[in-house]
Order: sequence, then C-alpha cells, then structure tokens
Amino acid sequence: MSSSDLSDLEAARARLEALAEDALARARKGGASAAEVGASLAGGLSVTVRKGEVETLEHQRDRGFSVTVYFGQRKGSASTSDLAPRAIEETVDKACTIARYTAEDACAGLPDPECMAVDPPDLDLDHPWHIDPDQAVALARDCEAAGLQADARITNTEGGSLSSHRGLRVYANTHGFSGGYASTSHSLSCALIAGKGDQMQRDYWYTLSRCADVLESPEAVGRRAAERTLRRLGARKLATRSVPVIFVAELARGFLGHLVGAVKGGAQYRKASFLLDAAGTQVLPDWMSLEERPHVERAIGSAPFDAEGVATHDRVLVAAGVLQGYVLSSYSARRLGLRTTGNAGGIHNLRVLGDGRDFDALLRQMGRGLVVTELMGQGVNGVTGDYSRGASGFWVEGGEIAHPVHEVTIAGNLKDLYLDIQAIGSDVDTRGVIQSGSLLVGRMTVAGD
Repeated sequence: MSSSDLSDLEAARARLEALAEDALARARKGGASAAEVGASLAGGLSVTVRKGEVETLEHQRDRGFSVTVYFGQRKGSASTSDLAPRAIEETVDKACTIARYTAEDACAGLPDPECMAVDPPDLDLDHPWHIDPDQAVALARDCEAAGLQADARITNTEGGSLSSHRGLRVYANTHGFSGGYASTSHSLSCALIAGKGDQMQRDYWYTLSRCADVLESPEAVGRRAAERTLRRLGARKLATRSVPVIFVAELARGFLGHLVGAVKGGAQYRKASFLLDAAGTQVLPDWMSLEERPHVERAIGSAPFDAEGVATHDRVLVAAGVLQGYVLSSYSARRLGLRTTGNAGGIHNLRVLGDGRDFDALLRQMGRGLVVTELMGQGVNGVTGDYSRGASGFWVEGGEIAHPVHEVTIAGNLKDLYLDIQAIGSDVDTRGVIQSGSLLVGRMTVAGD
C-alpha cells in the first residue's frame, strides 16, 4: 500500500483498519491478553521562496504502524513504517517478545471499555488542497513580494513559505473499538528583515487553517509581516525594573501552555509540577476560566477521540480560577487513582474565558509597562515554576506604545504570575490548540542594562 494513496480516502481507511484487525488477531494468537494498534498515512507539499527564487520544494510521504500488546500487566510495543503484511506480522511478534520480558505494571493496559468513543462525530477536519508545485511557488512568491514591496526600509527576506498537509489516522484495540479520521492543515507565512547594520530587525506573520479557502491572502500575509517588521525599527534596551507585562495573543497560548503542562497526569504522578496536587485550589484569578471544547468543527485542536480511542468531551479545566482536575490519559489516571479525561495525546481546543477587552483598552489599563511580542530561550522550570526568557516588544507610556524594545529578559514565578493576570484581550488567536486573547500580567521583573 502506497503511503501517498490518500486520493481514495475510504479505501485507504478500510485498508488500514483491515491491517489493524489482522495485527490484533495475531497478537491474540501470540498470547496477548489485550492489544492496540495505531496506523497512519500522511502526505504534503512544502515550498519556500526567497528573493523570488525557489529555495526549497519538498513532497512529504509518511506512514506508520505501531503495536502495543499486554500480557496481563506486562507491556510491549513495536513500530514500523512498512505496511506490508509480513512487516506488520514481524512487528506484532517483536511487541509480544518484548512484553514477555518486561516488568509488571499494575497501571498498564487498555482504557476501560466504557470510556471508548461510541459513534464519534464528524468534525469536518478534512479539506484537501489540490495545489500543484507551480501554484504553491506562485503563492509563496506573491506573499514575499507583497512584503518586500511594502516599504523601502524592508531590506532583506527570509522568504515566503506555503505548506499543505493531509493525514489519515486509524486506531483499534481488542475492546472491539476501531475508528479513524482524516485531517488537513494548510499555512502561508512570510518573514522579513528591515534596516541595516546593527539596526536590523526581523519579524513575520502567518495564516493557518484546516481549509485553504479561509487562509488570509498572500498579499495580506506579506503586508502584515512588513508592518510587524517595520514597527520594530529603532528598538532600545531598558534598564532593569519591575512593571506590568502584556503577552500578545500569539504568545499568551504558550504562556498558558505551561499551566497545562503542570496539570498533566505525567507531571503529577512523577511529582514534577509547580502545581502539584493543585486540584480544587485557585490557580488563576476568579474572573478567569479555561474550557476544553474538542468538537468544534474545523478547529486546529479538534478530535473525535483521543490517541487511545477514548471519547473526547467538553469539560471545564479551570472554573472561576479554581482547577477542577488534571489532563489525563488512561495510564496517568490509574497512577493517580482517577479516570482518564480523554487527553491521551494532549489537550483539545482549550479556550480562555474572561471579560475580554480590545488591545487598546489593555494598554490603557496597563498605563506603563512592556508589551511582549517575541520570546527567546527555554528558561522555564516545570518543577519550581521559575520563568525567565529573553524577550522583545514595545514599551508603553501613558497607555500608548512609545517605542520598540529588544534584548531584555522577563522573569517571575508562574504560580504567582498566573494569579496576577489582570485582564484578557478580545483579540483571540485561534491558530493553536490553546485559544487566548492577549494577557495583562500585573508585574514581572524586566532585566535589561
């Protein structure tokens, strides 16, 4: 079976399901008390144009087949990228061999049968873009050209890029569950450089969607990249101080992502979290909530079931600032004496709820402080919550942007910073799994000269 054969989606899905059922039967025959299979096909096209010339043009074709077997509480896993029947048989046999020699783990095993997805919904995630390389190059070239032509101060480019990907995933286990769905992801981006010498600045913009029809136009992406780059010219350093900080929407989701990481089951049962045993306690201001909505049609983070075939469902993770529970797979849930939350593989469309206001209102509320538009480095300690990252953005005086800022470090402790969130913006960024507007934090240390 060719990994590129996604043109007949139903036939491809039927074939993967048949291979999965054969693998489960072989695992049973080999002595496994339970087994699960994940199979996937994926393909895509990526192109980058720099100064009007094609820099990269890639066709991606991927396939995968993973088998996990259980001999009681003993677990073995093996995988292959070869979907030939003989290769799959060998993969099952290897998983069985591994399981016979592993130690027993009381928490190992399939999800509880009653947790499996029954009649999972169609979330309209599959919108293939029938675009050929010449068309892709033309769109990337138009995107870059729009940015370069926006202003004479744009002096260089890192290129315009287009990508289009489509994948099919099938999961099956010996509970009798078998399900699969296809999904697509398309994007267009541009990165530009303005200024000369030691005054050069770089920025970018991108558009992302399941459906190519709703992407921003190449010209709009290029112009937005140019605007963002130009506004960074004349950036200054700051003296060290303690001030309010706004994380713009596209960075706010990463800032909140550290909270999600801290309440994942793995971090909790390993006791490696700054929010250890925090369920039932206040972790955000009382006006703020986080809700997971996995069944939003066409959304980037939507899924009808998780990586274990467990049904996904709406849930409130944080209500009025209080953490309601953790983000759990079947295994991590058992380690904690709890039940899976349908989050094997991650969170699904986590929405930040609060009294959103427009960005100018956030600036006025802040009065004087730093707007962060770019973060650098990985200075986040998930155990202690200590947070320290390089940053750039804009200095605000009298509720208005005064000048761009670069080469500073922002720092604090996440546990305190989350409780010190003062406001949320209405400028929600829907391009990620966590969807938030800009966030105003009451006070952080900004280290500069």
